[in-house]
Amino acid sequence: MAELDEDYGNYTYEYYMEYGDLEELKVNHRQKETIHIISVVIYIISFVLGLIGNGTVIWVVAFKSKKTVNSVWLLNLALADFVFVLFLPFYIDYILRDFHWDFGLVMCKLNSFVSVMNMYASVLFLTVLSIDRYVSLVHLNWSQKYRTIKRAWVVCGCIWLLAAATSSPALIFRDTVRLHDKVVCFNNFTLHTQDEHTAVMRHVMIVVIRTAVGFILPFTAICVTGLLLTIKVNRSGGSVRVSSFSKTISAVILAFFLCWAPFHTFSLMELSVHSSLYLHNILRAGFPLATSLGFFNSCINPLLYMLLGKKVRRILKHACLDITKSSLRELSQSISATEMESVPGVQQDSVPEEPVESSAL
Repeated sequence: MAELDEDYGNYTYEYYMEYGDLEELKVNHRQKETIHIISVVIYIISFVLGLIGNGTVIWVVAFKSKKTVNSVWLLNLALADFVFVLFLPFYIDYILRDFHWDFGLVMCKLNSFVSVMNMYASVLFLTVLSIDRYVSLVHLNWSQKYRTIKRAWVVCGCIWLLAAATSSPALIFRDTVRLHDKVVCFNNFTLHTQDEHTAVMRHVMIVVIRTAVGFILPFTAICVTGLLLTIKVNRSGGSVRVSSFSKTISAVILAFFLCWAPFHTFSLMELSVHSSLYLHNILRAGFPLATSLGFFNSCINPLLYMLLGKKVRRILKHACLDITKSSLRELSQSISATEMESVPGVQQDSVPEEPVESSAL
């Protein structure tokens, strides 16, 4: 394999982060192994909790609660997280195989596409939730007239289209390459070009768009609407009431920031690799953890709904009670039937004989 300097600029940082200078990899093997184990543990926790939690939220919002504009936002947010966690086993397998991709080029592209689209969809739905919360509390007359479930679904459709469009570079540049006995799934910005400057500019543009659309602009909108709402509540002297749902959304927004801020910070730092290798070790150590922390956000949202949302807790409580009662009822009937069968003569005497029809001949 060529030295890192020879490969420099030909592939994205993710490529030579894992397969760079061999001597350096040997020195930091124990550190890398520990980081990868922690990442796998976080991925597994995210998969289990995300699958159960988001599945529960989808069930509650779609089938057990009243259809409202808020339920439309929450349902789509849970769907985005649910679809995302379904693809986490591919990441887990990739790391456990020491970064050997065994699922082909199509799944390499699709897996990355779904991950990035989830990030965009989640932050855009949170942005809409924040703006909608401000409008419904401050501009009550306008919201009562124009804030409808049908319009909410139209907005959701636009968000999914925007998330898919901004995630499309993963379908274009994601590629696989065989290195010795391994197949690597990585961002190959040199596709259809031999110009190193063009490849670097592709990488820079994608990171800038991802950071701006996926974090800076939405979080700015969230902060502005949150600040305006706080000012309005303070000036109203309590006439504007902030519901438990509003508090839940605030917690979800805060969780999103804490989970995704490290990832976007490292993404911006990654751009420096094209001109300097000074941050190479920092990125190698921090990027896997930052990525797994961002993915962990997909299982935090449903937990916050259940812990802070009174309506969700009430629906889940009633649903659990109904399931428990139904199970106990079936168990009681099964025990009673078994006891009846064990008493001699009860089954025969209790069941009347069917009348014998007389022959018409």
